[in-house]
Amino acid sequence: MEAAELAALLTPDGMALLDRTPGVSDGGEIVRVVSRLRAEGHDPQLVAAVLTQAKLRQKARGKFGDFAGRMLFTEAGLEQATRLQVAAQHAGRFAAAGLTRVADLGCGIGGDAMAMAALDLDVTAVDRDEVTAAVATHNLAVWPNARVELGDAASFDVSRVDGIWMDPARRTSGHSDTRRLADPDDWSPSLDTVFATATTTPTGVKLGPGIDRDLIPDTAEAQWTSVDREVVELALWFGPLARPGIRRAATVIGAHGIAEMTGPADSEDAEVGPLGAYLYEPDGAVIRARLIGDLARTLEGHMLSDGIAYVTSDRAATTPFAQGFRVLDTMPLDVKRLAARLAADGIGTVEIKKRGVDVDPAQFRKRLRLRGAGRVTLVLTRLEGRHTAILCERLS
Repeated sequence: MEAAELAALLTPDGMALLDRTPGVSDGGEIVRVVSRLRAEGHDPQLVAAVLTQAKLRQKARGKFGDFAGRMLFTEAGLEQATRLQVAAQHAGRFAAAGLTRVADLGCGIGGDAMAMAALDLDVTAVDRDEVTAAVATHNLAVWPNARVELGDAASFDVSRVDGIWMDPARRTSGHSDTRRLADPDDWSPSLDTVFATATTTPTGVKLGPGIDRDLIPDTAEAQWTSVDREVVELALWFGPLARPGIRRAATVIGAHGIAEMTGPADSEDAEVGPLGAYLYEPDGAVIRARLIGDLARTLEGHMLSDGIAYVTSDRAATTPFAQGFRVLDTMPLDVKRLAARLAADGIGTVEIKKRGVDVDPAQFRKRLRLRGAGRVTLVLTRLEGRHTAILCERLS
């Protein structure tokens, strides 16, 4: 979104037009809406801005729920925004630590600042991009305890606040078609600057979940969070925002609610043992936090193979930290033999999971030539040093 488009949108007529324009998805619907709005005499630039926002609002419902219907977005801002349920966890950290004045540096469209303001924290949201800051101003307008400033996170006077939340810009500047910056020195602010701030001010930092773990300071609590089995972020917490005795945390959010596994460090791996009656695939947050050994012990199980994140046990258990499967059979990982077995069993639907083998699941499924009404899960992995297919069914 360009500044001129946003200016046109942020008028009484522009916002009224947006609020009465439904979300659009397919091309034919877009054409009909554009034709109608043009026929009503609206400026083509305003129509384009309204249609873009209508599409982004619809897309944003997965992150912001009903709040999306009154928010504004940029394409890049929505992609990088924190899900509201995760932002609420961030805000809760500051509230629990008694930090009432918080700066959200690199606030983007304001998702985290919204959650903080909703907990009655006094929030100063800062972004260096003029359009993004204006969008955040709109999104935060309903909270009198939140304000947005245009500025550089690295030069913010931290003495103005009790605590800092930082989301370093890890992509090139712009509102769409941005690219990821691999070198932490190129982030804004750089990772070294972030960590220097954390030595003097209570700080929380949002990072990508796949960051090099060697970059994580020993003084930080590292918390990986997954939502509906997707690992969405790594948050580092410093000072009073870090919980005593905890350096690794896996927070799992899903239909079950919120569950967490924590430890003072990476957990020691469980021993490798034979395939049991049940197989468990740890949640990605548990894997990233390297708490698989602790999970295996809670399941009274062990690792299936060295270096492969599958746990096996003779105990059936329901846990938010792993997906469970009942083992039906094992076979050598041979596509022709598997195809014959599945055909004989009338299997027409196969869920394929793989670890430790070089297989393209989509191509593998095609070669199975599935037909029938039955369904099964195939886990393709290494078992006792051999490439193996484990036939399973999901535990309810």
